[in-house]
Amino acid sequence: MRIGILTGGGDCPGLNAVIRAVVKSLLRQCGAEVIGIQDGFGGLMGEAPRVRPLDWASVSGILMQGGTILGTSNRANPLRSEAEAARALAHARALGLQALVVIGGDGSMAIAHGLSQRGLPIVGVPKTIDNDIPGCERSFGFDTAVATVTEAIERLQTTAQSHGRVMIVETMGRYAGWIALEAGLAGAADVILLPEIDFDIEAVAAVCRERERRQRYTIVCIGEGAKPIGGTLTVQQRIADSPDPIRLGGVAHALAAALQPRLASEVRATVLGHVQRGGSPTPFDRVLATQFGNEAAQLVMRGAFDRMVTLQDGRLGSIALAEVVHGSRRVPLDHPLLRAARQIGVSLGEAGRVGGTDAGAGIGSGVG
Repeated sequence: MRIGILTGGGDCPGLNAVIRAVVKSLLRQCGAEVIGIQDGFGGLMGEAPRVRPLDWASVSGILMQGGTILGTSNRANPLRSEAEAARALAHARALGLQALVVIGGDGSMAIAHGLSQRGLPIVGVPKTIDNDIPGCERSFGFDTAVATVTEAIERLQTTAQSHGRVMIVETMGRYAGWIALEAGLAGAADVILLPEIDFDIEAVAAVCRERERRQRYTIVCIGEGAKPIGGTLTVQQRIADSPDPIRLGGVAHALAAALQPRLASEVRATVLGHVQRGGSPTPFDRVLATQFGNEAAQLVMRGAFDRMVTLQDGRLGSIALAEVVHGSRRVPLDHPLLRAARQIGVSLGEAGRVGGTDAGAGIGSGVG
């Protein structure tokens, strides 16, 4: 067997752990030859394919490395035209690939499904720090991102406390609030604003004013896809040739500008950006990525193609790629973490609530 493997979309802690597990499982269990496709789908889109052989030695020692040894691209899309799709498929045939393992997010899975429908046997592995891939309850890279954001919140809390400031921390996550929710809770944020719940600026200001009187500082954790009631998303830029053309960013600065006239405290905003993607994966992500990579190898050996490895109800399995390509996995409004946040006094920016309690029924004490 000759099997290809590529990493598509944004980089993510744990990609190398998946590559390592796929390669070692295929080498050890069926003696397959593994070819790494460089720079995501871009490695199949040029005049000649860009590849490198992956043997046991080449993947040894990479488990703890961040990024991806194969390189990646969040713009390369062979489905932009039938001509480009045909070229990618021709390169795969010329390489003698009997299957391709694609590690990526929902955009990469959509491309993988399209190529699979055109005859290329593909197994997908879910990758995103946003934790928003449908049908998968936990994706590798998410735990590392949450840990990074939590540390940042802790560091910002000390300067907020020293200066009596409102500090706003903006996380990644696109249209899902998983990073902001879990990191906000772990970092003792006083206000957590999510894409799933449009926030009331007056409710947020009320929390900050109450804390000005009592504790002098406030920590606000906001997901990049959050927006005020009646408002719109804060779009940083649009990239026309990307599978995901909208780049969100800057909502923390917009929120700071809206809050400052309403408060006595100084308001500062910090956009964490790509620091959330970097660094070595946590032990949890290393283990999860290793499991995903091994499971992908099992699917390849069983000939179970056009499917993506998944984790549901704590168990490894797989789902059809067609189930992944539409929509995203967002925080359900009845999620236990939202209930816990409200009950311990965290504000979610909801109108009529201050510090997680109903206005007029007593002000919540907050967690900071």
